[in-house]
Amino acid sequence: MNNYEQVLVALRRVIRATDLHSKRLSKHAGLTGPQLLIMRSIRDLGEVTIGTIADKVSLSQATVTTILDRLEHRKLIYRVRSTRDKRKVHAHLTEEGVAILDRAPQPLQEEFIRKFQSLHEWEQTMIIASLQRVANMMDADDIDASPVLDVGPVLREDGWRETGGGQ
Repeated sequence: MNNYEQVLVALRRVIRATDLHSKRLSKHAGLTGPQLLIMRSIRDLGEVTIGTIADKVSLSQATVTTILDRLEHRKLIYRVRSTRDKRKVHAHLTEEGVAILDRAPQPLQEEFIRKFQSLHEWEQTMIIASLQRVANMMDADDIDASPVLDVGPVLREDGWRETGGGQ
């Protein structure tokens, strides 16, 4: 196998691992990766505004609002207007939301982060540079992305665009 074929096989494995994890998450918890990350942020941060959630998960406020709408429709979260500042809305988990979160698998990126952080700094830098170069070679520099390993139709369900845009 020549070099470019090895790169393509490695990329396909990454895509496939991400896809399989997304399907497992959907099957076991009925959630998408972004939904899980947002719910975990709500749990971890306590009384939290949509802007703070958006910053935490590196998504636009519009995208977070769309995902929160879906989660609220499923009665997994609820929103309350702040009594101190009427401009702010705080998100909270429902009991059902907490239960689903407790049984949901860990996001794929958490295991990746743990392993990545155990590498030497020079290895991390080499991986970053290589992947940025691959993204550039695939004309993916302008694709809006956040640090969430998730793929496929899940993106559209949560208001994400697969190419460009802030949603």
